[in-house]
This record gives sequence, C-alpha cells and structure tokens, in this order.
Amino acid sequence: MKLVYEWEMGGEGGNDTLIGLLEIDPAENEAEFMTALFEGVKANYTKLDEKISEFLSEGWSLERLSKVDHAILLIAVYELLYTDMGAGIVINEAVELANTYSTDKAGAFINGVLGSIARRADA
Repeated sequence: MKLVYEWEMGGEGGNDTLIGLLEIDPAENEAEFMTALFEGVKANYTKLDEKISEFLSEGWSLERLSKVDHAILLIAVYELLYTDMGAGIVINEAVELANTYSTDKAGAFINGVLGSIARRADA
C-alpha cells in the first residue's frame, strides 16, 4: 500500500522506497511479492480505477477518496481481479490497512466496495 501511495504522490515507488520507507531488502521474497503487486497496479491502473468507480456509492467519486483509501482499493482490486488470492483474505487485509492508516469509517467503506466487487466477480 505504501508503494502505491508513494507513487500516486509523485514518487517512484521503487527500491528506494522498499529500503528506506519499508525497510525491506530488495532480495527478500516479500520484496518480490510487493514489487509484483505494485507493477501490476501500475500496469492496470486505468482498469482498476474504472472498476472502483463502478462500485462506489452514489455521490462518491475517485476524486473524493483519500489517497490512502485509493491506494488500498487499487491493491485489493488488483488482487481480486488478477491473482488467485481468496476474496476473504484480500478484503480482510484491505480493511486492516484502512483501520490502521485511514479514518474510522474507511474500513467499513472499503469493505463495502470490495465486497460488492467480489460478489459481482463470483456471479
């Protein structure tokens, strides 16, 4: 999430962020996983935003989302659409991130958006 957030704020989201912000050695397996997610989000950014927009409640737009919530949604929607990770795991992790890094209501909001996307994907 931090890589995507930093990238959206104008940074590169590369190894400098992995080492400096996240304190992860680029040679670690975790770094490879995070880099793959980050690159997937960047490569599919427009499609991910379209999917998020499709499932926002009336009166909401991408512009109204905080950068943190947007970064969380981008990663979670990428995982839902492009990986074999289970929806429950993806949604739970996204809600935990929102509860840690965003506002009190962000977890419920993100849960609702992702739950709707996951249900539609299963249909």
